[in-house]
Amino acid sequence: MEEDKEQKRRRGIYLLPNLFTTAAFFAGFYAIVSAMNDKFEHAAVAVFVAMVLDGLDGRVARLTKTQSAFGAEYDSLADLASFGLAPALVMYEWSLSSLVNVSWQLGKLGWLGAFIYAVAAALRLARFNIRVGSTDKRYFQGLPSPSAAAVVIGMVWVCFDAGIPGADVAYLALALTVIAGLLMVSRISYYSFKDIDFQNRVPFFMLLIVVLILVFVTIDPPVALFGCFFLYMLSGPFISVLRRVRKRSQRTE
Repeated sequence: MEEDKEQKRRRGIYLLPNLFTTAAFFAGFYAIVSAMNDKFEHAAVAVFVAMVLDGLDGRVARLTKTQSAFGAEYDSLADLASFGLAPALVMYEWSLSSLVNVSWQLGKLGWLGAFIYAVAAALRLARFNIRVGSTDKRYFQGLPSPSAAAVVIGMVWVCFDAGIPGADVAYLALALTVIAGLLMVSRISYYSFKDIDFQNRVPFFMLLIVVLILVFVTIDPPVALFGCFFLYMLSGPFISVLRRVRKRSQRTE
């Protein structure tokens, strides 16, 4: 009897962390629906909400000791929808679809650019899943899909908030979408912030810095969020160039 009960428990799933994952999945789906109805600001906010929920589900699972293989796979599928398909489709609806008005060749480039981003997100997540536990946790290989989504969707939010039509920046939008996709599948290292211990004591001024960051984000959320994640996207190539320069200088010495 006890063995049967234990098997039934194993067949079930943990509810709490999967609720957060489902909410993140819903936010990504809502972003796509909002873009189809030309509500691009709502779509952008939904993707950023999905980012917050995606960060919470893993932490909740670890705190409550409810990690499972099912939760990990479900989280990857939700990430693909929220940070792969949603940003690509929102960007296409807002800007890239307007390229067809220039020529049919550019129209194809528009949806192909969105597809490159979406498939790059899928490849990034698949590579991450098979390398869990075998890489340095301090660094991600390739731009994380939530950060790439924040850059792509952040541009939509900034321009929409400023009243800039997507057709006016279609070429820039295409370049940014493709670059973000390629960086996801690159071998460039990005700092993961996973080695920061939030449980230990920190100097008092660190709390002041956190408050200042919150104030900065509150003043103009679209610009602040897009700026932060855009700088993070650039940090990977910048650090890689510095490492190569240091290695060359050490060899010459």
